[in-house]
Amino acid sequence: QVQLVESGGGLVQPGGSLRLSCVVSRNSFSINKMGWYRQALGKQRELVADITTGGRINYADSVKGRFTISRDNAKNTVYLQMNSLKPEDTAVYYCNVHSFPYEYWGQGTQVTVSS
Repeated sequence: QVQLVESGGGLVQPGGSLRLSCVVSRNSFSINKMGWYRQALGKQRELVADITTGGRINYADSVKGRFTISRDNAKNTVYLQMNSLKPEDTAVYYCNVHSFPYEYWGQGTQVTVSS
């Protein structure tokens, strides 16, 4: 069974930073793509950023220049460094992993940006 364990969420003031981590529990697991989505209250879940095994990266326009996604393939871990946070970044952030033909989700971690 595959589990995604997220950490790093919390409350931060506008302009602050947070780093999210997501560890995939199962070894020898062929991962094609890892990423982060978010869902704000009353809104649809949206892609924040994703990264392929080959290192190709995709960002939502709203986070370009502020967020950085990275992955450690040896540790089956994906990170999201979030800088210059804004109140509109407040959401539950979900880790997402593609291992063809399957897709897996973490339980979500709350990020709140507020003064």
